[in-house]
Amino acid sequence: MFRKLLLAVATLVATMGFAFAQVDVNKADQAALDSVKGIGPKTSKAILDERKKGGDFKDWADFEKRVKGIGDKNAAKLSESGLTVNGQSKPGTSASAAKDKQKAAAAKDTKEAQPTADAGKKESKAADAKSADRSTKASDAKDAKKDKASK
Repeated sequence: MFRKLLLAVATLVATMGFAFAQVDVNKADQAALDSVKGIGPKTSKAILDERKKGGDFKDWADFEKRVKGIGDKNAAKLSESGLTVNGQSKPGTSASAAKDKQKAAAAKDTKEAQPTADAGKKESKAADAKSADRSTKASDAKDAKKDKASK
């Protein structure tokens, strides 16, 4: 029971890093694009108009070239905020590195959770042993009282 609870908490902590949604510029509607930090109604309209006019964006370079107001720095910020092109974050941004760090942290959390669960088992066994020892002592004390009463 304790182990399951600990695993659930570790999973929750690991998924907290994925709180922001990944939004693919080729699949998103205006509301989804507006949800990305740094994209407002004007930019999302420009993205949708350009996508309608020229088709899906091939990569980040194509996206930067075709959408007015999106340069290298702005594209990097948008990528860090969760925008993707064909499911890919902009290469060389911390968004790519952040995904790797989140995966490593999740793996580390689950590895750290197991020893804690094992420690809980050891504590539980120790408590059971103490309880058994107490009941044995109580039983011995009762037997001693009976012996004294019978004499």
